Amino acid sequence: MNYSEIEYNALTVIIIKSAIELHKELGLGLLESVYEICLIKVLKEKGLVVENQIKVPIHFRNEVLDKNFILDILVNKVVILEIKSIEKISPIHEAQLVTYLKLSGKKLGLLINFNEELLKNGIRRRINGYLND
Repeated sequence: MNYSEIEYNALTVIIIKSAIELHKELGLGLLESVYEICLIKVLKEKGLVVENQIKVPIHFRNEVLDKNFILDILVNKVVILEIKSIEKISPIHEAQLVTYLKLSGKKLGLLINFNEELLKNGIRRRINGYLND
């Protein structure tokens, strides 16, 4: 599925607005799994295709290992959402998202930490390569 940069950006806006809507309704301090299942519901209500707990195999030295990374949410088969409910996003969380993007071949991901007073402070957008490739 080929998305243009404009389409990625439009989808990102819908996702972020949905996350903010959810955050305003539930507040902070809940488990990641609660935010994940509620965000899935909100995104589906907006007509998006949403999958969760997607297994991504690990390839090492031309072999598929018996271990998978698990993506929290995949929206419209193109945007990875990594959901957190932690005190503070650290570089390792951002590196995790970048790794997921590389291993899955996806171009765009959002790291969303719902444990923030103001949700926009808990959102990180990461790109794998260029959106117009």
